[in-house]
Amino acid sequence: MKSMKIANIGEIRNELNKYKKGKKLDIHQFNQVARLAWLGKIVMQPLDLEDPECKSFLVYIQEPEELAAHFLNTDQELTGGIHIIDGEQAMAMVEIMRSGVEERAKLYEDLSRSDFYFRYFYKPGKDDETPSEQDKPEG
Repeated sequence: MKSMKIANIGEIRNELNKYKKGKKLDIHQFNQVARLAWLGKIVMQPLDLEDPECKSFLVYIQEPEELAAHFLNTDQELTGGIHIIDGEQAMAMVEIMRSGVEERAKLYEDLSRSDFYFRYFYKPGKDDETPSEQDKPEG
């Protein structure tokens, strides 16, 4: 926890303004957090709902599962903690989360319609005729 002296009210206001604006992530950090957002591994909340000037968000970044962590190689200082992120990047994260949910939902829909049995065990033979071949006139 960062400690500061309360002697100067101006310093306190400057410090509060920094929090109101939030921190901009660099490109590398943003991409890492965005990947986790796509996976649904972040939780976001506006920093101050009562202050219309405050656009920053509190963002909790969860650790990914082992398989995802193996491929994503996320910086340890990003995961497992709460960060204050500026509003513009936070709104982009919202869109990335929405996109991830939609794409994963489509994947699950497709998976629920997959017929693995026929894919692996049904092999039509040469003697099998399709209905369209039986209906064709000879000649």
